[in-house]
Amino acid sequence: MKNLKLTRPLAFFDLETTGIDAGSDRIVEICILKEFPDGRQESLVERLNPERPIPGEATAVHGISDHDVRDCPRFRDRAGVYLAMLEGADLAGYNVQRFDIPLLRRELRDAGLDLPMAGVRVVDAMTIYHRKERRDLSAAVRFFLGREPEGAHSARGDVAATAEVLDAQLARYDDLPDTVEALEAWCNPVHPDAVDRSGKFLWKEQKIVFTFGKYRDRTLVSVCESNRGYLEWVLRSDFPEDSKKVVQAALEGRLPDPPRD
Repeated sequence: MKNLKLTRPLAFFDLETTGIDAGSDRIVEICILKEFPDGRQESLVERLNPERPIPGEATAVHGISDHDVRDCPRFRDRAGVYLAMLEGADLAGYNVQRFDIPLLRRELRDAGLDLPMAGVRVVDAMTIYHRKERRDLSAAVRFFLGREPEGAHSARGDVAATAEVLDAQLARYDDLPDTVEALEAWCNPVHPDAVDRSGKFLWKEQKIVFTFGKYRDRTLVSVCESNRGYLEWVLRSDFPEDSKKVVQAALEGRLPDPPRD
């Protein structure tokens, strides 16, 4: 670090995981780079066996498959090493505030440990990026259309600018599809086995299973039989409407027919 003055260690870290749910997904790779005020560094990179299958969409992002981590240690076997390396240090990373820190702390708690955050300062490079480099419609007009926005923040001006920006994006990026149907699918990818658009539930061996929370990989029918209160909680919580429809149907005993092979 040439431009940041340190008064105590700063630990940069990043996690590769089985998914994007900090409340339930598991770590498959961790990297920690610890910078000291005197210029020394300590680093660690390890892959971990998450003790569950790594979804294909996660492998497509980080390139780590079930085979790659088959003989790797479990997180709980190495949790003490990671905790010792992070304790006494401030934390830094990219999107660590919203994702990496909550997921890491949950994994540590599952292992019977915790990362105390009292007095720990967190520097998130993504927050700096988003605050310094605007990504609103006016910025898109400057980037894609090469001019200053006209009538910004008026409904008419924003609608016209959005249409022009979208057309310019399609011209700029050859890999973007040129039909509304295909473009919508590109913007909102759906898992091929998804029951709902958000993929909270998947078809697995012709049964609907959870992809989130404490019942991940459990069938919807079994949870309906053992803990209807959990499903009622889902209905009261901030879940997508189509996911709630799946839950409501289960509570009413009218699940959809499984897809044909």
